[in-house]
Amino acid sequence: MQKVLAPLLLAAALIGGGIGASAAAEQVRKEEPQQSFLERYTNVAQDVILQGLKLVGVRYRFGGNDEDSGLDCSGFVRLVFKDTIGTSLPRTAREMSEMGQKIDTSQLKPGDLVFFNTMRRTFSHVGIYLGDNHFLHAPRTGAEVRIENMDSSYWMNRYNGARRIIDN
Repeated sequence: MQKVLAPLLLAAALIGGGIGASAAAEQVRKEEPQQSFLERYTNVAQDVILQGLKLVGVRYRFGGNDEDSGLDCSGFVRLVFKDTIGTSLPRTAREMSEMGQKIDTSQLKPGDLVFFNTMRRTFSHVGIYLGDNHFLHAPRTGAEVRIENMDSSYWMNRYNGARRIIDN
């Protein structure tokens, strides 16, 4: 059931995350031609995002590497990229921040990795960018894998940058 609901959760979060339904409808009307949510992404980015969405609701566990026992932020990203495209990423967010191509915030695309300072050190947290200033991540002890809005003051104040691992 969780795997079926994940894409619906994302769509609800992206539409409901900070803008009203009428504003969202107006935005859709302005976009020509209309594309479905998934048509906005490359096939690889789609696969990465859908694999990540399947893990929404998995509990956080510090040092966690698998879906059954729980995932931390880097364990979540590693699992998604390994299961989707077979890429073996390093274990820590800090090490991941040195992979791929550095991306300016204005150039972010779905599937890029986004990094934050959540432990008083740069690149201490990582998530997967979804588009529309939202990202998917395993946040902290007591929480579950979820979608967050990067426009919130908490994430804006802690943003460290982004890296592109996949060609999208």
